[in-house]
Amino acid sequence: MPFREINSKMVEATVGPGQRMFSQRGAMLAYKGEVSFTPNIQGGQGGLMSMIGRRVANEATPLMTVEGSGTVMFGHGGHHIQVINLQGDTLYVEADRLLAFDGSLQQGTMFMGSQGGVMGMVRGQVTGQGLFTTTLKGHGAVAVMAHGGVIELPITPQRPVHVDPQAYVAHHGDVRNKLSTALGWRDMVGRGSGEAFQLELSGQGAVYVQASEEKL
Repeated sequence: MPFREINSKMVEATVGPGQRMFSQRGAMLAYKGEVSFTPNIQGGQGGLMSMIGRRVANEATPLMTVEGSGTVMFGHGGHHIQVINLQGDTLYVEADRLLAFDGSLQQGTMFMGSQGGVMGMVRGQVTGQGLFTTTLKGHGAVAVMAHGGVIELPITPQRPVHVDPQAYVAHHGDVRNKLSTALGWRDMVGRGSGEAFQLELSGQGAVYVQASEEKL
């Protein structure tokens, strides 16, 4: 089900009979119609193993199952919202950035160490981003949260993209990531804690970058 952007910090979704969606707890702002909100203890479509994976890393984000017939408005913490439409591909996103998404999407968990080996694990420790990243796959819409707005940058085999790890929001497509050391002018002016590393994304797809280095 597509989201309608009310403004940069609020989206609206229509739920119909036989449909469902998932949202972060506390993300519902208002609704019209006969809509129910039920705590989800199975980790969405990923099932029990998906939930266990995140809880092992202490990274579980409580979800609500949204069902019924009506219109629901979502927003959370005044964060900017980016709507991403998936056409059969996979979105990789930190669980706490998920505002709401189609219940038809298949949810899973990926250990970041599997992309980039040891450096994938280093990324989690250095940047504060999770060792486990949520995956959403299929055809449907996802609303993610960010600070200061989001820009989508294409990734091609000929042109990888380097991102400040603190500004990374999500990516989709056939993309590999690795953490690399990037000593530059920022280190010379005393801002070398986070900027000493870059997240390099290569392959075919897109990455979403927020206009801030602030965490949610």
